Amino acid sequence: MRTRTRFLLLVLSVLVPSFIASALAVAYVYRDAQDAQNRSMAETARAMALLVDSELEKKEEVLRALAASPALAGGDLASFYEHARTVVPPPESTVILFDLRSHQLLNTRRPLGTDLPKRNGSNVDQLRAKYGEERALVSDLFIGQVAKRKDFAIQVPVKVDNVLRYRLTMGVGASSLQSLLLRQHLPEGWLATIVDRNGIVVARTRQPERFVGTPMLATSRKLMGNARETIYEARTLDGTHSRVFVSTVPAADWKILLSMPTSELREAPLRAAALLGGLMAVLLIIGLAAAHRFANRAIGPIEALGQSAKALGEGAEVRYAAAGWAELDSVAHYLADASTRIRHNQSEMESRVAAAIAATERAQSALLKNQKLEALGRLTGGIAHEYNNLLQTLTTALQLAAFSTREEKVKSLIQTCQRTVARATTLTGQLGSFGRLQEARMTTVDVCEQLRSAVQLMKGSLRGDVAVEVHCPDGVWPVTLEPLQFDVALLNLALNARDAMPNGGSLRLEARNVAQEGADASLQRGDYVLVSMVDSGSGMTPAIMARALDPFFTTKPPGQGTGLGLPQAYAFAAQAGGTLTLDSIPGIGTRVDMYLARAQAEVTAAPGIEGDALPAQGSGSVLFVEDDALVREAVMRALTESGFEVMVAEDGEAALRLLENSARRPDVVFSDIVMPGQVSGIDLAGILRQRYPGLPVILATGYTEQQIAVPDVQVLAKPYAIEQLVGILSKATANA
Repeated sequence: MRTRTRFLLLVLSVLVPSFIASALAVAYVYRDAQDAQNRSMAETARAMALLVDSELEKKEEVLRALAASPALAGGDLASFYEHARTVVPPPESTVILFDLRSHQLLNTRRPLGTDLPKRNGSNVDQLRAKYGEERALVSDLFIGQVAKRKDFAIQVPVKVDNVLRYRLTMGVGASSLQSLLLRQHLPEGWLATIVDRNGIVVARTRQPERFVGTPMLATSRKLMGNARETIYEARTLDGTHSRVFVSTVPAADWKILLSMPTSELREAPLRAAALLGGLMAVLLIIGLAAAHRFANRAIGPIEALGQSAKALGEGAEVRYAAAGWAELDSVAHYLADASTRIRHNQSEMESRVAAAIAATERAQSALLKNQKLEALGRLTGGIAHEYNNLLQTLTTALQLAAFSTREEKVKSLIQTCQRTVARATTLTGQLGSFGRLQEARMTTVDVCEQLRSAVQLMKGSLRGDVAVEVHCPDGVWPVTLEPLQFDVALLNLALNARDAMPNGGSLRLEARNVAQEGADASLQRGDYVLVSMVDSGSGMTPAIMARALDPFFTTKPPGQGTGLGLPQAYAFAAQAGGTLTLDSIPGIGTRVDMYLARAQAEVTAAPGIEGDALPAQGSGSVLFVEDDALVREAVMRALTESGFEVMVAEDGEAALRLLENSARRPDVVFSDIVMPGQVSGIDLAGILRQRYPGLPVILATGYTEQQIAVPDVQVLAKPYAIEQLVGILSKATANA
């Protein structure tokens, strides 16, 4: 820790406790001020509730005075009507007389004797059923049937000779309470609201024309609950976040909601906190400035020594003037001595670091290319899987059709379709170029034979002015790969070379054995076959060569290149256990080297399949597991016609249930690999190995990234020929 920092910490150790104590005091004052505000607001809400209650009692007293009218007691409704209109002149309020059946006998808003509404618009009848006949009742807000405005009603019983004779009601416009609230002259920003028992706004100091008759927000209603007095925080109807103080109007069970914005509630305490906080900040700054000045005077010599150390770290010559401090002068002497030795070794270290950085950049570049190719492989592999299922259905159906007809014309058409399907199979196989290697399509080949075969494919795509040479000595090791992908990779490289030689040139292919000793970070130690293609084209600049292996990167005009040729070849080489490297000189040409891992197995010839050969006949029972309905239907029929007894399951779970519930176990299980559900074909094979060790399992795949780790399981690549499948199943049932 630096000396300056220690001085600063010393000052802070004095100031910070004082600052914390002040902060606690501010918090206490803030909290006390808020409590006082809450009490004041609660008292105000309670006073406003009593004010509304007093207003309602005044109207009740007027009603009770009218109820004691001699005209009403004597049944003189005409005199009572005129008296009521004089005491309570419409239209602000209305006096309505009801009989005991709740039928209107007179309404001061209507001429005496005219038709009156048959029903009561308020909820007074329900309240009377709840509270009884004796007390005065105040209804909730409703729309008046005559005036068509928002009213509430006050009703009192009328007794003549102690016998209930009538019910006298006063309909009061909600606006009368509106003016009552406005007369209280609440501070700006405050909001007073009267709500009835149902939470409907009866009066409001702000925007009454918009919100009177509107229900409270559900969240506010829930927070208020049934409490007669409470406090909660919520948003008002106009969206202002406020603290709401609730009090109950005794006569009506209505609520007075006094809302104050939370920002205003916190304003005064925050001002006090800001003032004290600013004062403490000023004191802290003054203390730190004083400590800084003192520290600078005390640690000047130490900083000079630090500058010498910095110069040492930068490789410069250390110069230090003696400060008169024995300890510091001794350290300075050692620094000067160390600078001499460091500068002597600096050049050697720089060369080693440069070499390490270059190796790291190469490794990062290779990793990035692999990640891009893996993403592309997942996309194209999924497409290849779906297409191979479709091609399997077509292959099987065409073979069945060929077996079922004797018409030469029909057979000719079927053969045409079969050739088309074979071409589609080749194209679909190219979609797997960027995915992981498919074990079902891997074979061990003679590289020289494969090169000579690929040259015939190239010549159809090259111009006549491009001379192709193949140099392949005897003894080249075999490699294990997908032959189709090898041909596609060579063709892609040849097309790139052709485009780099617009005026013609030479294209040289060669193969030779190489032993890798581990000097190249992109290759593991081992034996490889190096396949090289060298052209005499225009070459590539370093900038273009750095991106040449990126998917979709191309220097060709739009519509003339996909940018997938070199990435496909790179992906193929990686699948074959090796890698691909580029070397190019602008104006001279380009060399592409593909390292392919040496195979330990002998060369095996790919089995030839005749599309119109007669199917072999088999026997025994087969459990066929396939999720694709079209493939399932076609292959099941082909196996049945070939003599097998076929049991069918649409996925791995269904196959296990069938085996558990069946009294007879099949002779062989033939399953797809990629299926929906929790049990794939590989999982199914593993489960069957545990439960039924002697049961043969054959798997088929259109494309999968899963590695098959179950021993003694043969894998067929889709689309497969029926006679090939029948032969494999027959061999399996014979050995079972």
